[in-house]
Amino acid sequence: MVLAALRAQTEAEDAAHALSAAARSAGIDPLTQLPGRGLMLEQIALAIAHAKRHGTRLALLFLDLDNFKQVNDTLGHATGDEVLKLIATRLRHTLREEDLVGRFGGDEFLILLADIAQPSDVAAIADKVIAALNVPCRAGDHVVRLASSIGISLYPDDADDADALIDRADAAMYRAKWQRHGSYVFCDEPSLAAETLHQPRLAALQQPVAAGEPTLDKQERWHAELREANEHLVLAAANAQELQEAAVHAQRRQAEFIEAVAQELRSPLAPIRIATAMLGRVRADEPLLARAQSMIEQQVAKIASLASRLDDMTQMHRGELKLRLQVVDMVSVVDAAVSACRPAMDARLQQFKVHMSLGSHRMTGDPDRLVQILTNLIDNASRFAPDGGEIDVSVSRRNEDIVLTVSDNGCGIGASSLLNIFEPFVQDPQSIGHNGMGMGIGIGLTVVRALVEAHGGRVVARSAGRGLGSQFVVTLPLKASSSPHPDEDAGAGSQEPEQ
Repeated sequence: MVLAALRAQTEAEDAAHALSAAARSAGIDPLTQLPGRGLMLEQIALAIAHAKRHGTRLALLFLDLDNFKQVNDTLGHATGDEVLKLIATRLRHTLREEDLVGRFGGDEFLILLADIAQPSDVAAIADKVIAALNVPCRAGDHVVRLASSIGISLYPDDADDADALIDRADAAMYRAKWQRHGSYVFCDEPSLAAETLHQPRLAALQQPVAAGEPTLDKQERWHAELREANEHLVLAAANAQELQEAAVHAQRRQAEFIEAVAQELRSPLAPIRIATAMLGRVRADEPLLARAQSMIEQQVAKIASLASRLDDMTQMHRGELKLRLQVVDMVSVVDAAVSACRPAMDARLQQFKVHMSLGSHRMTGDPDRLVQILTNLIDNASRFAPDGGEIDVSVSRRNEDIVLTVSDNGCGIGASSLLNIFEPFVQDPQSIGHNGMGMGIGIGLTVVRALVEAHGGRVVARSAGRGLGSQFVVTLPLKASSSPHPDEDAGAGSQEPEQ
């Protein structure tokens, strides 16, 4: 009887453990393997009871993925599920061991932070979570970059039960979403409605899905067009007096330019020969025929464009740089530049952030030239920042000036090349870009300086050294003048060399 009683007790304990495990398993979200809504409510209630007994504070973060519906609509729900799994993994790896994260439903997550000393600790964790989720990822042939909005409530400051804490955090999350994608708001903060009426928003950052590998061909064509525009501008910016004072120097630079263009003219010949040979070996209905024809058309167009530039060279250097001045909203300028550069950044999985101060960003200038300035700087930063690197753009108003700052964590540049960084065709083989080569025949920074000075502004480049990234600061007057601003510090800084 004793053995039977012990056996029965053991079986009862095993059954109790199995029942407990089944109950826990029933509360786990099957997709993300995180606690589901019901289990999270239980855990929050238990955490509140524990905090009440010990006199500690809790923080509840209500997280929602911005524009996640576009991922499902564009890539399908299966891909959307894979992205949610990735988000769950990133959340687990970002948070502390004592914190709890669960899926509340759809693309909404709850994060429970225990033993919080002060709100600033919560803010630091929220920043860390937002940064972790903002890292772009690949989904098939597409690049997905998701921002997240977070609302924060505190126990016992804001509420003393689970439902009330969640409601307060939920309401704060919607205020964060309205304020700016990729931000957080505490529920006790005053309403931001009045301020957010003036908060600039960029359409280029509202699309979470971008094409991946197919953008590389478009990127190369875009670079060719940008180089062409830069070359036109550099030649047009040169005046007769400068050419006369530096005749020998200019002749040598012109020879280097023509040699480089001639080299570019020779480059497309090999793929044209290959495509021609392919055409001679395939049937008329062969699928490879369309590809070969497309290759030939692209290379012929490139040769025609380069040849046209050579024909126009003698006329361009005699022209004057003229601006179409009008009132410009810098929000639209930044939006256009980001739209142009985003495919290249997405292809390299680079993190990109824009910081714009509240208030008006209107100035007098040439909108196309302003877009060209910012595009050159962002593109240059992207090409010399590593895959997965960081690029930041900020726009602020300082007295009667608009200040644009482009920063990156790329390869930087040494002091030896610092003074000549804005000169055309400067070479720095120690700075390696995505093309596997050092600085080549780049004139993008020369274009930036010419355009900034034409607006009466100045540009300063800085770098702490090789491998330490760089920063460009462009200062433009609210009302562009016809005469260039004195180039006080144009050479006092550094940026990765552009091509």
